[in-house]
Amino acid sequence: MICSRAIGEALRVALESDDRVVLLGEDLVDPYGGAFKVTRGLSTDFPERVRSTPISEAAIAGVSAGLALAGFRPIAEIMFGDFLSLCFDQIVNHIAKYEQMYNGQVKCPVIIRTPSGGGRGYGPTHSQSLEKYFTGVPGLKVVASSLYHDPGVTLRTLLAQSTPVLHIEHKLLYPLHLLLPIDGRIDQDIAEERFGASGLPTTYIRPVERDECTVTVLAYGYQAELARRAAAKLAIEEELFVELVVPAQISPLDWEPIEASVRQTRSALVVEEGTRGWSWGSEVAAKLSERFFGELRGPVSVLASEPSVIPSSRELETAVLPTEEKIKEAIVRAAR
Repeated sequence: MICSRAIGEALRVALESDDRVVLLGEDLVDPYGGAFKVTRGLSTDFPERVRSTPISEAAIAGVSAGLALAGFRPIAEIMFGDFLSLCFDQIVNHIAKYEQMYNGQVKCPVIIRTPSGGGRGYGPTHSQSLEKYFTGVPGLKVVASSLYHDPGVTLRTLLAQSTPVLHIEHKLLYPLHLLLPIDGRIDQDIAEERFGASGLPTTYIRPVERDECTVTVLAYGYQAELARRAAAKLAIEEELFVELVVPAQISPLDWEPIEASVRQTRSALVVEEGTRGWSWGSEVAAKLSERFFGELRGPVSVLASEPSVIPSSRELETAVLPTEEKIKEAIVRAAR
């Protein structure tokens, strides 16, 4: 099943299972079904609980907060991740703070979904990965879709909890088929899942046993798939073996499965699509460097987008964003 359809089916199951679940966002209802067609068909079957909104991201987040405080389980869609800037105040100063501000007497379990990332030539204001501005916000979870995590399991887990969530969905994942672990394998690779206190998995993907891997690569979302492809080619071309570590929840991080891999390989590369510097990747690199000071074979590397606007030109866009080839080159450098 392709990723967008799997997310849509997960939303359908949530609506069927819990009358408190409400979907809201711009252009969600049929026949449009959302900018990337994730919600197609849902408004026809649940007309009272799938609602299109005016073009106001702050209002979408604010209404979602009110619904959550009133006992509903709102799942809001922000049409493009770039527009998270328009509801930053509602998320950071309200949704994420209510439970602690009122000493646990209220909960505000809003889930905000948003398509993110570049690679489609949409230009500077519709291609960004802005999650680094939300990772580390107290009281907020940041979760990222990937091809290796079942959207149904993820959404069911999040709805069983009461913490607000920002759910990042890279646009380039939508048309791709899920690659879920089956009998401990993804294609020809060994695949393992480790579940932490969050209830969400961190997935390991590697061609050989861990003690034969030279580099740990940590990535999420679409970058994880690019890293998997790059690692597969290096295994064949160079006999250079990588363990890919893909967390479903990127903030707060479950450090144990990451550290278990780095402890063995003693080399780490972090890949993200957000702009380089002051980022998720730099925070992970700092933490790993502190934890394994004196044990690593070299500094923890970070591969990210260039600190630039994202051009509309496909050729120039490719120069700014991480690519499979750039990840291959970064892995080779990390292995030295």
